[in-house]
Amino acid sequence: MLSDGTTEEKSSVRSASSGRAAEERQAPLRSYKLYVAGKDIEGDGWVYTVSGRSLLEDVFTSVTLKRSLEKDAESDAAQHPYVVGRCAIASDDSLALASEAAAAAAPGWAAFPLERRMRLGHRFREELERRRDEFVDMLIAEAHPAKLARWEYSSLLQIFSEESLGWYQEQMHTEFRHGNRRLIVRRQPDGVVAFNPPQNAPLPSAALGVLCLMSGNAVVMRAPRSIALSTMWLMRDVVAPILDELGAPPGTLNALCANPKQTMDRWIADPLIDDIFYIGGSQEGLRLERSCVENGKKAILELAGNDCVVVWSDADVPKAVEAITEAFYGSGQICMVPNGVLVHPAVADELLAELQEQVKRIRPGYPEEEDVLLSPVRRSERFFRLLDQALDQGGTLVTGGRRMEVDGTPSDTGVFLQPTVVRVDGLARAREFDIVREETFFPLIPVVVAEPASDEELLTRFVDFTNANPYGLRNSLWTGSDEIIDTFVRQVVNGGLLKINDSHMGCVPYLPTHGGTGLTGGAFGEANYPMLKTSHLQGVSIASGVSPYEAVFGA
Repeated sequence: MLSDGTTEEKSSVRSASSGRAAEERQAPLRSYKLYVAGKDIEGDGWVYTVSGRSLLEDVFTSVTLKRSLEKDAESDAAQHPYVVGRCAIASDDSLALASEAAAAAAPGWAAFPLERRMRLGHRFREELERRRDEFVDMLIAEAHPAKLARWEYSSLLQIFSEESLGWYQEQMHTEFRHGNRRLIVRRQPDGVVAFNPPQNAPLPSAALGVLCLMSGNAVVMRAPRSIALSTMWLMRDVVAPILDELGAPPGTLNALCANPKQTMDRWIADPLIDDIFYIGGSQEGLRLERSCVENGKKAILELAGNDCVVVWSDADVPKAVEAITEAFYGSGQICMVPNGVLVHPAVADELLAELQEQVKRIRPGYPEEEDVLLSPVRRSERFFRLLDQALDQGGTLVTGGRRMEVDGTPSDTGVFLQPTVVRVDGLARAREFDIVREETFFPLIPVVVAEPASDEELLTRFVDFTNANPYGLRNSLWTGSDEIIDTFVRQVVNGGLLKINDSHMGCVPYLPTHGGTGLTGGAFGEANYPMLKTSHLQGVSIASGVSPYEAVFGA
C-alpha cells in the first residue's frame, strides 16, 4: 500500500501499477467449481483471488474488484489483470454430498494394497518436481514472498522424499515370524478425514492431505474461503488426476471452498466424518478437540507454536543468529519459526549486536522480488500493544518497532512491520511478558538474557524453562558441547521436534515437519506424521498347526 502524496500522484501510481499487472497476467483466469465424487459441480456463488502484488500496489482497486465480482460474476471486472482466479462456494447440500461421497469411496480405497497407495506419494513428488514453477507462482499470487515459496516447495520435497516415503511404509506395515505364527503390526485407515488448512499457508498445508490419502482414508478438503485458489489448484489439478491414474474410487478426494464455521459445525455433527484435521489457532483448536471427543471423532490438531532458540556460551553466534532471524520470515506469520531466544549471559551482548546486523538484510517488497522475506501485516494493533507492554515492564527495544512501506521507508501507515527485537533481562520473570509467554505471529522476538549463575545451575534452568513452555512445536539449541547436547536430548520432553546447531524451521527427511505437545497439539499432541495420525494400530496373527489349547495353557 502506498501512502502520502496527492490524489493525482496516487492515480498515476495506480495507472502504472495496472500496466505492470497487465503485463504479468498472460494466463487465462483460473476457475474451479466444487470437486465432489470425481466431478466438478456448481457452487453457490464465487470467491475471487487478486494477486498479492496488487494488494500492495493498489489495495482500493483490488478490494473493490473482489467485492464487485462476488456480487456479479459476469462483470467485466473479471478481465482485470489483478484478478487471478475464482473458486465456487459450497452450500450445506454440497458439504453433505462431499461427506457422502467420501464415506462411499473409503472402503474401496482402503482395500487397495499399501504399495499401490504409496505410489500416490511417489507420483505426487514427481508432479511437484515437474510443476515447480507453477507451485511457486501459485504461492506468489497469494502474497508469499518468492524466496519463502521456494522454501515451502523444498519442505514438501523432504516430506515426500524417497527416504521419508520408505519410512512411512515401514511404520504402516511390519511383519515378524514367531514359531508357527506370522505376526503383523499394521496401521489401518480411520475412514473419512475432513481437512481444514490454515489461511496463512493453505497450499503446503493442504498437501499433507496426500499423506492422509496414502493411509487409505478418503478426504474432504476445505479450501479457506478467503484464500481458496491454491488449495483448489493442488487438489483438482495435481492430486485428483493421480488418483484417477491409480484407479481410486470417485469420492476418494473431495475439495470445496466453504465457510469455516458452517463447515466445522457440519463436520462435528456428521456421523460420516471420522477424523478432523484442523490447522489454526490454539483456542479454536482446543474447543474443536473437546467437541470431537464428545462426538466420537479424532481431532488431529496443528495449532500455534511458541518456539524457543537456546544459545549456550560456546555457540557459533553468527550461525545461531542466522537461525534466530528465521523469526522474521513471512513477518513471523509461520507457526514453525522461532518465537523467542534464551541466551547464556556470557554471549548475550555479542548475540544482540550480531542480530542487529543480520536483521538489516530482512526486507519488505513485492512478493515476486528476490530476497524479499517480509509479508504484509494487515492487522498490527496487537503488535504495538505487545511491544508497548514489554517496554513498560522493563524490556529494552534493540531494533525495529515501526511500520514501513513496501520500499522499507518508515511510515505510520505502512502495511509492513520492521523486524523487532526486545531484550528481556532475567529468566525468573520472563514469562510475565506476553511476548515471551504467548505466540505473537508478528516479526517480534524477545531475547531473554539469563541471570549470571554457574553453568551447572544455568543448564538446569534452561532445560526447566524449555519444558515449562505451554506450547510444544519445536525447540532448538546452539552449543559446541557434547555434554550440553546430551543433556538436552535426554531431558527436554516438550515439543514435537528438537533441532541442534541447525536451521530452526528447515525440514529434513524422516523427521516430522509438524506436530507437538500442549497448546500446539492438544491433549493427544505429538510429532505429527499424517499417515500415522489418521490411522490406527492393529495386530494380526496368522498361525499354522497351532493348538489353541496349548497356545493358552502351554504344552
